[in-house]
Amino acid sequence: MSQEETKKGRVGVVGLGAMGFGMATSLVRAGFDVAGFDLSAEAVEKFVAAGGRAAATPAAAAEGADAVVCVVVNAAQTEDVLFGAGGVAAALPEGAVFISCATMAPEAARALAARLTATGRHYLDAPISGGAKKAAEGALTVLASGAPAAVDKARPVLAAMAATVHELGDEPGTAAAFKMVNQLLAGVHIAAACEAITFAAKLGLDIRKVYEVIKGAAGNSWMFENRVPHILEGDYTPLSAVNIFTKDLGIIMDMSRANNFPVPIAATALQLFTMTSAAGMGRDDDSSVARFYAQTAGVTLPAAKS
Repeated sequence: MSQEETKKGRVGVVGLGAMGFGMATSLVRAGFDVAGFDLSAEAVEKFVAAGGRAAATPAAAAEGADAVVCVVVNAAQTEDVLFGAGGVAAALPEGAVFISCATMAPEAARALAARLTATGRHYLDAPISGGAKKAAEGALTVLASGAPAAVDKARPVLAAMAATVHELGDEPGTAAAFKMVNQLLAGVHIAAACEAITFAAKLGLDIRKVYEVIKGAAGNSWMFENRVPHILEGDYTPLSAVNIFTKDLGIIMDMSRANNFPVPIAATALQLFTMTSAAGMGRDDDSSVARFYAQTAGVTLPAAKS
């Protein structure tokens, strides 16, 4: 039996960034034949070195695939991956599943699902959570909603990338709505963590000791524990960029208006991310909100690495 015949199946991954690369390599380790596409040639070369195959276009990643995992930023990019030039929709075999991991508004997920399903392919609304480290470990949390056939087709692929898969119903868009609740909390918690640690610096406290104390106290949060080390090390490599939260909290603002529901805390967090982006740090790690606070208040934080 050849090596190809022993593979679990063929999967395409579109988007080999901080999250997508870890997801793609987790699929390789699990025994799938994985073709990866990214606009960055360097990312593709790195993936090939990790055991994957290079795809020149999203369509090439989809050829002969049982599933395509799309790990891009937003609905517009997802639409382009599906239906733009060299897109997935025409190349993906009928009956295969497109697993959409971008964070987007629920109505956008529903529209994309309807458009792809009409071609005879399945669409799974499958936003992700857990960060780059868990992506690399194959230990993400996936929020999934879609037709039963889409879920069934995607299960083996999701199992290779995730420690937890929440199956949230038959309707695309439901998982997207769950993800927006998560993003509201995530954005608020990042902003609060950045405010707190910079406040501690303003008070003249040893912020490394503050981190040690708070992560074992009632004021801790997952985001405080995860993001403050970036600040302590001055490492603003964009594992999750500031502009991700200007986008996601912006979607939450749109949803709040549509539902006549006030979200004043999320609105304040959005302004903090927007100000940080306007100060030139939009593509840096989202913990850069602390740098914005420091600049505003004349506080010294550990020097940022170039």
